Amino acid sequence: MSLPLNPAMQATDVSPVPEAGRWIAGRTFPADRPLINVSQAAPVAPPPEPLRRAMAEALMQEPASHLYGPDLGLPALRAALSEQVSAQYGGTIRPEQTAITSGCNQAFAAAIATLAGPGDEVLLPIPWYFNHKMWLDMSSIRTVPLPTGPDLLPDPKVAATLIGPRTRAIALVTPNNPAGVEYPPERVAAFAELARSRGLALVVDETYRDFHSRDGAPHPLFEDPDWDETLIRLYSFSKSYRLTGHRVGALMSSPARLAEVEKFIDTVTICPSQIGQRAALLGIQTLGDWLAGERREILARRASIEAGFPKLAEQGWCLKGCGAYFAYVEHPFALSSDALAKALVEEASVLCLPGTMFEPKGATSGRRHLRLAYANIDADGIETLFDRLAGVSFER
Repeated sequence: MSLPLNPAMQATDVSPVPEAGRWIAGRTFPADRPLINVSQAAPVAPPPEPLRRAMAEALMQEPASHLYGPDLGLPALRAALSEQVSAQYGGTIRPEQTAITSGCNQAFAAAIATLAGPGDEVLLPIPWYFNHKMWLDMSSIRTVPLPTGPDLLPDPKVAATLIGPRTRAIALVTPNNPAGVEYPPERVAAFAELARSRGLALVVDETYRDFHSRDGAPHPLFEDPDWDETLIRLYSFSKSYRLTGHRVGALMSSPARLAEVEKFIDTVTICPSQIGQRAALLGIQTLGDWLAGERREILARRASIEAGFPKLAEQGWCLKGCGAYFAYVEHPFALSSDALAKALVEEASVLCLPGTMFEPKGATSGRRHLRLAYANIDADGIETLFDRLAGVSFER
């Protein structure tokens, strides 16, 4: 007799990144055509040397780095991040409105856990970030798909028509994962006004904020002194300082909500990584110029995508979105993108994710799109990627 399984967990789709990893498990690729992996949006290079050195010193010399810390994060890091974001956005964020989490995925999970329960609803623009959808499914919270236009931007007027009595929040990701598009400041502000007028939370995931092409604040929401009555802002140190394995993220909201978040964190991880938090703090304090250089490099890769795409456009491909770590492309083939993505491993030694992993099952749009995560390929790698994609031939 087998043990029972949670039906909500069973009904949740498998995570796309490990699923795609199984497509190449045990495979070897030709020496003249090595694998190009554009499936995951995470830096593979280690943190910069000053961070690694400081982390090693903390490991060896700070006994507290091995102990439980405060559930909501190190006070010094909460204060430093609050000050930094206040300066970046021209608003006021206090340390008591800031929590440190074990990565940004935990920040989203904690935020949703304070907002909604089984049977409630959350609006997610499509294409959506798959881990957001997975958490809602596991929590028995209904995801309400929010369609986007040809520019892959959601419309607050459309969102207003989808709000029902069980709706608890609208969740946005900007710069967007998977589409790469940056939501204009006025669009984000319009969503905040909609959420406020309907008594909902607006959850804004800004994991890729440090690679935004816009100079200055990406949105004006923190200028409102009562921002924490509506906005829940999420952030990640993983991409900014290459701390993916150390799991350090952040959540900004009202002190009252953070009291509830504390319960969630204490039950799940007790506290964020002590070593990772120390690295994040040093990054804020000393690596501003280094991070600016990382941003310039990512923006240069974005420019390479846009400059090189005509090679694919000649073959019928379309660049639908590009920014931060991502390009979202429409392919010209009869194959559904889930079959195409697997075929590209064989035909082009390219591993990418299909649009079907970012949209509701059966969605026509998902069958037409691929996500290319270019964080780990430089301009030459992008050119090689486009050469390979331009060279494949399938039925149209």
